[in-house]
Order: sequence, then C-alpha cells, then structure tokens
Amino acid sequence: MTVEGPEPCTPEPGTFAVDGRDGRVGRVMGRVGPYVQLRPPGGGPEWECPPEAVRPAPPGLVLRARVTEINREGRLP
Repeated sequence: MTVEGPEPCTPEPGTFAVDGRDGRVGRVMGRVGPYVQLRPPGGGPEWECPPEAVRPAPPGLVLRARVTEINREGRLP
C-alpha cells in the first residue's frame, strides 16, 4: 500500500496523528526504536507506525478523537 497525503511529521507525545498506511487516527504515546507508538482514541492496544507514514491529524479528526476519549472517560466508574 502506498502512503499518500501531507508530508511526514515528527509528532509530539500526546498529540493526534494519522497512520498513513491505513488511515487510523491515534494519540502519539512516544517512540520505540525507529517507530512511533499510537493508541486509538478512547483506549486500546497501541500499534507501531514507521515515522515516514505518520501524518498530522486534521482538525476534524482531532475533534472526533477527543470526543471519543471524553465519552469513554464518562463511562468509567
């Protein structure tokens, strides 16, 4: 699969980014070796993304991801 879209970025931990390989949005958790660690909004297992495939998340996707996290927090005891 080819990576299309904006230029690769170096995301800061805590920000949202898009995995250009499949379009998944995730919160940047950090880096492990050469890979960027992303976690889905609202929780779940992290996945590794090569830095050349990481793209900045557009504002609409960031808003959607934040709402997902807030809704998840509201359901926790």
